Amino acid sequence: MKLKICRWPEPVLAAKAKPVEEITPELQELIDNMIETMYEDEGVGLAAPQVGESIRLICVDQTGPKERGDLLVLINPELSECEGSVDSEEGCLSCPEFTGKIKRYEKLKVKAMDREGKELCFDAEGYLAIILQHETDHLDGITIVDRASRLKRGMYRKKASKWA
Repeated sequence: MKLKICRWPEPVLAAKAKPVEEITPELQELIDNMIETMYEDEGVGLAAPQVGESIRLICVDQTGPKERGDLLVLINPELSECEGSVDSEEGCLSCPEFTGKIKRYEKLKVKAMDREGKELCFDAEGYLAIILQHETDHLDGITIVDRASRLKRGMYRKKASKWA
Protein backbone atom coordinates (compact mmCIF):
# COMPACT_ATOMS: atom_id res chain seq x y z
CA MET A 1 0.00 0.00 0.00
CA LYS A 2 1.35 3.40 -0.97
CA LEU A 3 1.85 5.65 2.05
CA LYS A 4 1.39 9.42 2.39
CA ILE A 5 4.68 11.32 2.37
CA CYS A 6 5.02 13.85 5.19
CA ARG A 7 6.00 17.31 3.96
CA TRP A 8 8.38 19.78 5.52
CA PRO A 9 7.89 21.32 8.13
CA GLU A 10 5.74 18.53 9.69
CA PRO A 11 7.02 17.87 13.24
CA VAL A 12 7.83 14.17 12.63
CA LEU A 13 10.52 15.29 10.16
CA ALA A 14 12.26 17.33 12.89
CA ALA A 15 12.26 14.61 15.56
CA LYS A 16 15.08 12.19 16.30
CA ALA A 17 13.78 8.71 15.42
CA LYS A 18 13.80 5.88 17.97
CA PRO A 19 15.73 2.64 17.41
CA VAL A 20 13.81 -0.39 16.20
CA GLU A 21 13.64 -2.83 19.14
CA GLU A 22 12.28 -5.93 17.40
CA ILE A 23 11.38 -7.28 13.98
CA THR A 24 7.59 -7.72 13.90
CA PRO A 25 5.01 -8.51 11.21
CA GLU A 26 3.91 -4.85 11.46
CA LEU A 27 7.48 -3.71 10.75
CA GLN A 28 7.65 -6.05 7.72
CA GLU A 29 4.40 -4.55 6.41
CA LEU A 30 5.76 -1.02 6.92
CA ILE A 31 8.93 -1.98 5.01
CA ASP A 32 6.89 -3.37 2.09
CA ASN A 33 4.74 -0.23 2.03
CA MET A 34 7.79 2.05 2.19
CA ILE A 35 9.41 0.23 -0.74
CA GLU A 36 6.23 0.56 -2.80
CA THR A 37 5.96 4.26 -1.88
CA MET A 38 9.62 4.97 -2.71
CA TYR A 39 9.31 3.36 -6.15
CA GLU A 40 5.90 4.85 -6.99
CA ASP A 41 7.12 8.35 -6.06
CA GLU A 42 10.35 7.78 -8.06
CA GLY A 43 12.65 8.16 -5.09
CA VAL A 44 16.04 6.57 -4.48
CA GLY A 45 15.59 6.51 -0.71
CA LEU A 46 12.90 6.80 1.93
CA ALA A 47 13.17 7.07 5.71
CA ALA A 48 10.40 5.97 8.08
CA PRO A 49 9.88 9.52 9.47
CA GLN A 50 8.95 10.61 5.94
CA VAL A 51 5.87 8.38 6.19
CA GLY A 52 5.05 9.43 9.75
CA GLU A 53 6.87 6.64 11.63
CA SER A 54 9.57 7.96 13.96
CA ILE A 55 11.77 4.84 13.90
CA ARG A 56 15.28 4.23 12.56
CA LEU A 57 14.44 2.50 9.27
CA ILE A 58 15.42 3.41 5.72
CA CYS A 59 14.92 1.91 2.25
CA VAL A 60 17.40 2.78 -0.50
CA ASP A 61 17.86 1.87 -4.17
CA GLN A 62 20.68 3.72 -5.88
CA THR A 63 19.62 2.38 -9.31
CA GLY A 64 16.33 4.28 -9.08
CA PRO A 65 14.16 5.97 -9.75
CA LYS A 66 13.45 4.12 -13.03
CA GLU A 67 15.21 0.83 -12.31
CA ARG A 68 14.79 -1.41 -9.29
CA GLY A 69 18.05 -3.25 -9.07
CA ASP A 70 19.80 -2.60 -5.76
CA LEU A 71 17.27 -2.44 -2.92
CA LEU A 72 18.65 -2.06 0.60
CA VAL A 73 16.52 -2.10 3.73
CA LEU A 74 18.49 -0.84 6.73
CA ILE A 75 17.27 -0.98 10.31
CA ASN A 76 19.09 1.15 12.91
CA PRO A 77 21.78 2.25 10.43
CA GLU A 78 25.01 3.76 11.76
CA LEU A 79 27.51 5.60 9.57
CA SER A 80 31.19 5.77 10.56
CA GLU A 81 34.71 6.22 9.20
CA CYS A 82 33.51 9.01 6.91
CA GLU A 83 36.11 10.39 4.50
CA GLY A 84 36.43 12.83 1.65
CA SER A 85 34.09 15.61 0.66
CA VAL A 86 31.76 16.16 -2.27
CA ASP A 87 29.08 18.71 -3.13
CA SER A 88 25.79 16.99 -3.87
CA GLU A 89 22.76 18.58 -5.57
CA GLU A 90 19.83 17.01 -3.74
CA GLY A 91 16.06 16.95 -3.75
CA CYS A 92 13.69 15.23 -1.32
CA LEU A 93 10.26 13.60 -1.47
CA SER A 94 9.35 15.48 1.73
CA CYS A 95 10.50 18.84 0.34
CA PRO A 96 8.78 19.19 -3.05
CA GLU A 97 10.18 21.81 -5.41
CA PHE A 98 13.29 22.28 -3.26
CA THR A 99 16.84 21.42 -4.27
CA GLY A 100 20.07 22.37 -2.65
CA LYS A 101 23.80 21.80 -2.82
CA ILE A 102 24.92 19.90 0.26
CA LYS A 103 28.41 18.94 1.38
CA ARG A 104 28.59 15.18 1.93
CA TYR A 105 31.27 12.59 2.64
CA GLU A 106 32.54 10.58 -0.34
CA LYS A 107 33.06 7.29 1.52
CA LEU A 108 31.78 5.74 4.72
CA LYS A 109 31.19 2.50 6.58
CA VAL A 110 27.65 1.32 7.29
CA LYS A 111 26.50 -0.93 10.10
CA ALA A 112 22.81 -1.91 10.28
CA MET A 113 20.39 -4.81 10.37
CA ASP A 114 18.54 -6.12 7.33
CA ARG A 115 14.80 -6.77 7.42
CA GLU A 116 15.35 -10.23 8.93
CA GLY A 117 17.47 -8.79 11.75
CA LYS A 118 20.80 -10.01 10.35
CA GLU A 119 23.71 -7.64 10.96
CA LEU A 120 25.16 -5.94 7.88
CA CYS A 121 28.46 -4.13 7.62
CA PHE A 122 29.67 -2.65 4.33
CA ASP A 123 31.53 0.22 2.70
CA ALA A 124 29.62 2.78 0.65
CA GLU A 125 30.96 5.44 -1.67
CA GLY A 126 29.79 7.81 -4.36
CA TYR A 127 26.05 8.07 -4.99
CA LEU A 128 25.16 5.34 -2.47
CA ALA A 129 27.09 7.14 0.29
CA ILE A 130 25.24 10.38 -0.50
CA ILE A 131 21.82 8.69 -0.41
CA LEU A 132 22.64 6.98 2.89
CA GLN A 133 23.70 10.29 4.46
CA HIS A 134 20.52 11.98 3.21
CA GLU A 135 18.28 9.24 4.61
CA THR A 136 20.07 8.95 7.95
CA ASP A 137 19.75 12.74 8.27
CA HIS A 138 15.98 12.12 8.29
CA LEU A 139 16.45 9.72 11.21
CA ASP A 140 18.17 12.54 13.11
CA GLY A 141 15.43 15.07 12.33
CA ILE A 142 17.37 16.89 9.59
CA THR A 143 16.08 17.70 6.10
CA ILE A 144 17.81 19.33 3.14
CA VAL A 145 15.87 22.51 3.96
CA ASP A 146 17.58 22.55 7.37
CA ARG A 147 20.96 22.37 5.62
CA ALA A 148 20.15 25.33 3.34
CA SER A 149 21.07 28.96 3.94
CA ARG A 150 18.77 31.00 6.15
CA LEU A 151 17.61 33.01 3.11
CA LYS A 152 16.80 29.94 0.98
CA ARG A 153 15.07 28.27 3.96
CA GLY A 154 12.95 31.40 4.52
CA MET A 155 11.93 31.54 0.86
CA TYR A 156 10.95 27.87 0.93
CA ARG A 157 9.00 28.33 4.20
CA LYS A 158 6.95 31.04 2.47
CA LYS A 159 6.30 28.78 -0.53
CA ALA A 160 5.45 25.74 1.66
CA SER A 161 2.99 27.77 3.77
CA LYS A 162 0.84 28.25 0.66
CA TRP A 163 0.46 24.44 0.34
CA ALA A 164 -0.73 23.91 3.93
